[in-house]
Amino acid sequence: MPDYTPPSDDEQRSSEEPTADPTADNAGEESERRRVHVTRGLVDVLLEMGEEAEPKPANVVLAPTPAGEFDEDLGLDPETPVLTHFYMSEAGQSVSAVFGMDLGTPAGRGRARFLTHPQGPFELTERDDLAAVVLLAVPPWERRTLAAFDRAGRKLELVVLDAEPPQEELD
Repeated sequence: MPDYTPPSDDEQRSSEEPTADPTADNAGEESERRRVHVTRGLVDVLLEMGEEAEPKPANVVLAPTPAGEFDEDLGLDPETPVLTHFYMSEAGQSVSAVFGMDLGTPAGRGRARFLTHPQGPFELTERDDLAAVVLLAVPPWERRTLAAFDRAGRKLELVVLDAEPPQEELD
């Protein structure tokens, strides 16, 4: 199991994010690429989904909302993606089985994924469906057993934001 330090009870909030050393070349930009931002509401729902799916693994497509679209200022660049939504894997499954197309995920979405390993390990494996960002959870279904990884299995910093995504309206 890779080393993992659980977050404290005072999880980082957007206003408390560490700042990069301004003297380091591209340090801030590189540091930001190693961070994954997610809303607390989505984290709560995903952990609940993982617990309900146990003993089977969960595999859910996630989608972001740009930070600039939130009603409140998150203290992030407006283009910074914040994971806010998920797409049910069952949607469009019969068409996917016949034609091999994923109709359950809107075009341009789903560059992130939530996976669970009910029996471990707390790391990505060769059998996992990978994405640019993978949130991985293991029992017990708590914030301390949720981590973010890139597609190569490198751990990323997971920043949980106390923010509500903008309300979506159907046209």
